[in-house]
Formats: sequence, C-alpha cells, structure tokens
Amino acid sequence: MATLRLGDTAPDFEQDSDIGPIRLYDYLGDNWGVLFSHPADFTPVCTTELGYTAKLADEFARRNVKVLAVSVDDANSHKEWINDINDTQNTTVNFPILADSDRKVSELYDMIHPNADNTATVRSVFIIDPKKKVRLILTYPASTGRNFNEILRCIDSLQLTDSHSVATPVNWQDGDDVIIVPSLKDEDVIKQKFPKGYTEVRPYLRVTPQPNK
Repeated sequence: MATLRLGDTAPDFEQDSDIGPIRLYDYLGDNWGVLFSHPADFTPVCTTELGYTAKLADEFARRNVKVLAVSVDDANSHKEWINDINDTQNTTVNFPILADSDRKVSELYDMIHPNADNTATVRSVFIIDPKKKVRLILTYPASTGRNFNEILRCIDSLQLTDSHSVATPVNWQDGDDVIIVPSLKDEDVIKQKFPKGYTEVRPYLRVTPQPNK
C-alpha cells in the first residue's frame, strides 16, 4: 500500500487488543482519534509514553478524542506490560493497545521503516477526524519519546481551524491570537466573523484574537 498522506481516508481494520477485538471505525465512532505505535512491549520509552497518555485522559475527553495504541506484541504481553506501566508511572492505562503480532496495522499504516528497523515500528502518530480523514502525521525514531502536549496542541489547532476561517501561527497555544486565512477578502464578512477586530501587519498577515475565546 502507498504511504498515507494528509487528507487520505484512514484505513479501517479489525485487530485484537488487550480488551478483545477492535474495529477502528466502530471504536472511534463520531470522535476524533489518535492512533500511535510503539516499537515493542516492555520498552522504557514506550512505558513512559503510555503512562503519560493515560494521565491525559481528561484532556483527550474534553476534545472528543479517543486514543488507540499499537504494539507488535500479543494481547497477553500487553496485559502484563500494562501492569508495569500502571505501577511505574503511577497511573491506570485507560485505552486499548492493539496486538499487532501479524503486522497488519503496522503495514496498513506504514509504521515499519526498514532502514530504521526491519521488525519494530517507529513512533508513528496519526490524528484522524470524525470523517475518518487523516489530518496529521508525526513520525519519531524509536529512541525519542513523543511530546504529547504537542499532540494536544495540534488537535486544538485542527479543531479551531475547522470551525473558523483562521490558521494558527508559530508556537501557537490555545487562547493565543490567530491569523485570518488569506483567502478571506470580503471586509463585511471579516467584520461579521471577527467582531473583536484584527491587526493588519501585512495584507496577507492579519492577526485577530482567537474567535472562540
């Protein structure tokens, strides 16, 4: 299969997990989704990542996001590993981990990069919207733990820019000023959409307070 690109439909699948078989589309329902892979069970960086993700449960829920992890080991191994994660990270894993021992999901989502490792998945992240479109792809090497605060920031940006005619600038955080999209030219429409006004730094760079705050 060709590499997934932004805007592609996320491939559906059914795969075993620590809580039993999961079909992606059924699991996500009308929610946003974060699908993220791990090189293997009982690995140190993954243990910290899954523990931190569990601690973010309220943050994901507030954004209507369902989380789904992937590791190439089997479901029984996942169950044992979850005990370790809960113990060492002082949390309770509250999302499923797919048991991708046949590499079905890993290959479907191009999570194995042979020049990095022939068998272990890299740290892939796919943000999927309620229409099942791939909206963001991040890829980290196995040695580098992901920044889940950045993943939340990206979800905030995607959800904001879907509902308003704005883009988010460099290092934007929820609540910061945003940029009116250059394609919006009609001054009457701009005044209606952005009653707080805007600052025109350049004709193509118009800064306005975040409209939903």
